[in-house]
Amino acid sequence: MTIIAPSILASDFSKLGEELRSIDEAGADWVHIDIMDNHFVPNLTFGPPIVSMIRASTKLMFDVHLMVEKPETLFLALKAAGADRVTVHPEACVHLDRTLTQIGELGIKAGVALNPHTPLSVLEYVLDKVDLVLIMTINPGFGGQSFMPSMLPKLRQLREMLKRHGRDDVYVQVDGGINRETAALVKEAGADSLVAGTYIFNHPNRREAIASLR
Repeated sequence: MTIIAPSILASDFSKLGEELRSIDEAGADWVHIDIMDNHFVPNLTFGPPIVSMIRASTKLMFDVHLMVEKPETLFLALKAAGADRVTVHPEACVHLDRTLTQIGELGIKAGVALNPHTPLSVLEYVLDKVDLVLIMTINPGFGGQSFMPSMLPKLRQLREMLKRHGRDDVYVQVDGGINRETAALVKEAGADSLVAGTYIFNHPNRREAIASLR
């Protein structure tokens, strides 16, 4: 089954609790939470206190994507706030293996996010530490960007790598420009977890939007 993870970056922050309940009722599987620090990426969103405040609004999995420098400084706070998974970028980690180990020791699932320019080779020796790999199909930092078709071969190569290492259980997630048309392309290439923000939150019927992606 394809996992649908609406990104609250595209939601109405003035009524965030209502927005979460809306996507829950519409059939979402996870909530994708983008935390940005205006250093690693050119945008600033929010931190663990907001994650903690909205935790009571839904029982859906909190899939946290850290686009920040020194991500390890947030792990304890995110654990306390109710995060279920924390995904980090290799470029933000001095020692990626150690960082993923720290996440796992907190009882949180760990993911690795790859920017368009980041090679799959960075995963070669840490696949035993992750349950998700996120392929960015845009450059991170802002929602509403156009999908990059050049990432489709990367998705296929990732699926081959996971099969080669006996890790078919790892989720292959995509984030960036996902809509009904691009969802079909990434699913064919091997993705089984789709992050979508603008497409879902701007759709007149969110249940239909989620169903169309699935």
